[in-house]
Amino acid sequence: MKLIASLLLIFTVSACSTPPRPVIDQKTAERLDAIMAQQVIPARDKPLGERIADISAAFLGTPYQANTLTGSDSVPEQLVVNFNGVDCFTLLDYVAALSHASSREDFFTQLRLTRYHQGQVSFAQRKHFFSDWFSLPPLNAYDITDKLKTPTVTVTKKLNLKADGSNYLPGVAVMPRTINYIPANNINKTTLKSLQTGDYIGFYSPLTGLDVSHTGIIIKKGNQVWFRNASSLQKNNKVVDTPLLSYIKSRPGIIVARPL
Repeated sequence: MKLIASLLLIFTVSACSTPPRPVIDQKTAERLDAIMAQQVIPARDKPLGERIADISAAFLGTPYQANTLTGSDSVPEQLVVNFNGVDCFTLLDYVAALSHASSREDFFTQLRLTRYHQGQVSFAQRKHFFSDWFSLPPLNAYDITDKLKTPTVTVTKKLNLKADGSNYLPGVAVMPRTINYIPANNINKTTLKSLQTGDYIGFYSPLTGLDVSHTGIIIKKGNQVWFRNASSLQKNNKVVDTPLLSYIKSRPGIIVARPL
């Protein structure tokens, strides 16, 4: 399904303009080739969740680094590929794109379709919010939060609109959106059992105009449930596996999306 949608979007966008070339440094290019050879190609026949687990494992230990992308309301957007440092969202970008890539060039195409609404490389079309992943085409995942046999809370938010009326991201439209989340106190054994390796998880933010405060990837090992994430905590400051239950105790709740 995602392949067909991707092909249609590639044709549509290509008919209108030539996609920009990626901005990539030599170290990242070499690491990309290594991940393609060592994780992506060997895992291509595995279920999607297992592919995501294998590929994301290659990023363990990668330094946390914010603001690696180029683009704003006044600076032209570029298709940046930077494996030297990732934040919680660029980690998901790269892993999701790699999980569908068949070659280096195809990875660049998949990254464009993963990171941008309709594959259009611009700051205004970038999927800035976690819920964009299951709301803006091409979809990267679908929202399964209300399908995990756990009571949810539904709220309506105006994403990108602060309480004082200003925008978090100038140049990006305010988007009314209905958000379902599972409060932390409602999470139980049934919830954990319903999660699958490779699921994308967002930690709900109660702040006006935001959907989540952090994101990661669910990794199940035996009876343990972890989330793989680019952690900015001083004790980590890199991509790590964190026990889900211990982390969520101090968070309002979770949003879960299953990859496509």
